[in-house]
Amino acid sequence: MRTFLPEDLSIKNWAQIETYFEDLNTRDIDTVEDLKKWMQDRSELEAVLEENMAWRYIKMNIDTTDPELQKSFQFFVQNISPKIAPYAHGLNTKLMNSKHLKDLDAAYYFIYLRDIKNAIHLYREENIPLFTELTNKAQKFGEISAQMMVQVDGKDETLQQASVHLKNIDRDKRKAVFELINERRTEDQTSLDVLLDELISKRQELARNANFENFRDYKFQAMGRFDYTKEDCFDFHTSIEKEIVPLIADIHKERKTLLGVEVLKPWDMQVDPNGNEPLKPFDGGEDLLDKCIACFDQIRPFYGDCIRQMKAMGHLDLVSRKGKAPGGFMYPLYETGVPFIYMNAVGLLRDAVTMVHEGGHAIHSFYTKDMELTSFKSTPSEVAELASMSMELISMEHWHVFFKDESSWKRARKEQLQGVLATLPWVAMVDEFQHWLYENSDHTHQERHDKWVAISKRYGTGLVDWTSYEKYQKTAWQRQLHIYEVPFYYIEYGMAQLGAIAIWRNYKQNPEKALDDYDRALKLGYTKTIGEIYETAGIKFDFSAAYVKDLANFVKCELELLDN
Repeated sequence: MRTFLPEDLSIKNWAQIETYFEDLNTRDIDTVEDLKKWMQDRSELEAVLEENMAWRYIKMNIDTTDPELQKSFQFFVQNISPKIAPYAHGLNTKLMNSKHLKDLDAAYYFIYLRDIKNAIHLYREENIPLFTELTNKAQKFGEISAQMMVQVDGKDETLQQASVHLKNIDRDKRKAVFELINERRTEDQTSLDVLLDELISKRQELARNANFENFRDYKFQAMGRFDYTKEDCFDFHTSIEKEIVPLIADIHKERKTLLGVEVLKPWDMQVDPNGNEPLKPFDGGEDLLDKCIACFDQIRPFYGDCIRQMKAMGHLDLVSRKGKAPGGFMYPLYETGVPFIYMNAVGLLRDAVTMVHEGGHAIHSFYTKDMELTSFKSTPSEVAELASMSMELISMEHWHVFFKDESSWKRARKEQLQGVLATLPWVAMVDEFQHWLYENSDHTHQERHDKWVAISKRYGTGLVDWTSYEKYQKTAWQRQLHIYEVPFYYIEYGMAQLGAIAIWRNYKQNPEKALDDYDRALKLGYTKTIGEIYETAGIKFDFSAAYVKDLANFVKCELELLDN
């Protein structure tokens, strides 16, 4: 319930909300109680505005063909967000200059005040229009991608729908669909390269305005990466190359043997190597949703209740269709406290995994919805992804709701664990690529493509033959929306994946304690450092080769058990 803003506030122009910023800007703060009330009122305003923008973004993605939905989102980006920025800077400064700041609980507000100081340090008025321009440009990726369709067997399909055929046991069919998908992507290759050129140029300009050498260094500070450095990211890359890639090579060798092929081709990597038809864990969006709820109920009833409430409120859009932007996400709604899950399900195991992944995010959002300040609810990605990726692995123990027979259940678990390992090199590839993009921002398209191929070889097994398809390989990064829409938000998946393996290991040893630790960590929101939150979850925030090897060996053992 609102105490500062009217319940019926409708944001149709800036004047409707400016008065509340002015109130906060001019209000006298005479006691520490006044300061806390001021912070809470500001938090309420932030929650209302962020949720308003969230709905505009969600609706625009659901139907990219509706120009009114796009206009609604762009209105906020162009007419509201730029006007908020100078006020936010003024309010940050007012807070840090308050004589009552010293009376706040220093430990409780440490993270919050650290972020405020960082925002003041980074603020540049000349960057406000650049943020607006970058947001608008980044959305073009979704627009371009949403229009990508191919015709398979006389039927128009999205690329997500067409990718189902890459699991077909008919190798010729897989090859044909692989070529269809990639030829369609090639049609927009130049457009996506040019779009990235424009984004890099504007991002570098933004960084220089804030006195940074490049956008990478700026972005690290803007993302509040106080708990690790770019050198730690490089250590992560090395650890994955050293400890994970050899395990994936073994998996590829086994796949090659089981398929009985002389060489593995890119279209051989998703089909079941034993010649089984693709797993079908659900039939349609409603079935997926109901089975996810049943799965969560068996882990902890509260988890199922979270998704049940979202279902009752219509806070889910799960199925792929024409005109819908690609990808999947859980969008927190900070005022309502009940988040929204968006995805593009086509009936595959990966869709069930995506659902429990986003469900983990949703549980996290429910656990933090009543926290005092909106900022406490906005956790860093390293923590947010820990919540979701841990749920992927924990939920595996209860996937019999998706698979009635033991053999399908085992097969699903094996696919998931092999996918967990495969995720780590891909994360390292995307992250290393982004470091290079901004350290060498004057590169050509050819140099960009060559660099991606070189990175692919570093983390590849050498067992997948791309001969005659090199033109597809060199631009495979173009399907990764993070590079366009949320730059440098990707290494977190790798860090959190390691943490998730550790939490799952704890769960297998002592389920109730592991879940209690998991819940306690999620309930902290962002009131502790990343390391402290991981410690609360009963695990380490560590990317060393020794730790990665320890976790990799655990996964390897679990895979061996599934083969027995």
